[in-house]
Amino acid sequence: MISPVKIWRRQKEIRKLIGKKGRVVAWTKIFTPGSDFKKYAPYPVVLVELENKEKIYGQLVDHEKEDLKTGSQVISILRKVRASSSDGVIAYGVKFKPL
Repeated sequence: MISPVKIWRRQKEIRKLIGKKGRVVAWTKIFTPGSDFKKYAPYPVVLVELENKEKIYGQLVDHEKEDLKTGSQVISILRKVRASSSDGVIAYGVKFKPL
C-alpha cells in the first residue's frame, strides 16, 4: 500500500512530466512483476529521452508490436498505476504512449 501523503507529495513532480514528447532509448519486457502488477504481465517498460535531454522510464501503454523499438516517438501521459487502496486512494503516475 502506498501512503496518500506520498502520492500528494509526488503530484508536483508528475505534473511537470505530463505531455512531454521523447524517443525510446531502450526497452524491456517484464515477465515476472511484483505482486501489485501480476495481472499486467508481460508488459513493456521503456527508457525515454525527453526533448530537454532528461531521461525517465515508465510503462509503454496502448501500443502495437511495431511501436516497441528503439527510436520510437512517445508522449508521457497520466495513468492509474495501482488499484485503489483500502482507504480508497488511487495512485496515478507517468506512463508512455506511442505518437
